[in-house]
Amino acid sequence: MKAGYVSLIGRPNAGKSTLMNALVGDKVAITSDKPQTTRKKILGVANVPGGQIAFLDTPGIHKPMHRMNQRMVDSAIEALREADLAVLVIDVSEKTGAGDHYVLDLLKKAGRPVILAMNKIDAVKKNELLPIIAGYAKALPFVAIVPISAFHKDGLEGLTTEILAALPEGEPLFDEDYLTDQTVRAMSAELIREKVLRYTRDELPFTTAVVIDQWEEPEAAGRMTTIYATILVENESQKPIVIGKGGAMIKQIGTDARVDLQKLLDGKVHLELHVKVKSDWRDDERVLDQL
Repeated sequence: MKAGYVSLIGRPNAGKSTLMNALVGDKVAITSDKPQTTRKKILGVANVPGGQIAFLDTPGIHKPMHRMNQRMVDSAIEALREADLAVLVIDVSEKTGAGDHYVLDLLKKAGRPVILAMNKIDAVKKNELLPIIAGYAKALPFVAIVPISAFHKDGLEGLTTEILAALPEGEPLFDEDYLTDQTVRAMSAELIREKVLRYTRDELPFTTAVVIDQWEEPEAAGRMTTIYATILVENESQKPIVIGKGGAMIKQIGTDARVDLQKLLDGKVHLELHVKVKSDWRDDERVLDQL
């Protein structure tokens, strides 16, 4: 048997969360086309023939502009230290820049074996992959280089095989039915935030957060769970964007979030959403602790 921790490392929007969900076989991390969607380290456990892989999805490594962003980057670096193996996830449709070189430097210093997962291969021509492979192969002695498409689930079997081969021998780290370290409340807040990101598009990707204010469990089987949640924004001008004309936007967010929450909780859900202005919450240590 093989078993170990595998840290998914990379720049924002490289597709790490989509990849982990695909490898684990369940949705444990929200996904979005917005960079910096993942804000903390998330554990997802995959039981595969021959072993158990504990994936650590991490925030994209970027230049931090707020305390929240610094915590995000610190979380990614911490996950790298904890892991037996790192998987560097890159978006092959994006040009390599200074941020990618910074991540490579972090991996060199960490001293962990690294697999390169070249994601989004469906977005480029095959002959464009060769110079990318050559460039990265010069930068770091990768254990393996695997072209994949996390969204289309292409190449994932080969990636899993390479990961298992690089992990140490050992007994499973978690029970067979263990999936993630995320609490149901934390996952619920993230599912709501995912809908905010989806429907507000480019206006509010970085300045929103969701806090669960109250959670009322059903008193009997078949009754609904009632959830009260607050969507935080940073200034008054952002509040009407989330609410929408006549409340249309927040209604859409709530409707779609409730569908996912009912799947998560396997039961009916009544969801109450409110929008609150909290200036500079991304630099507020108390708010960040709560989140």
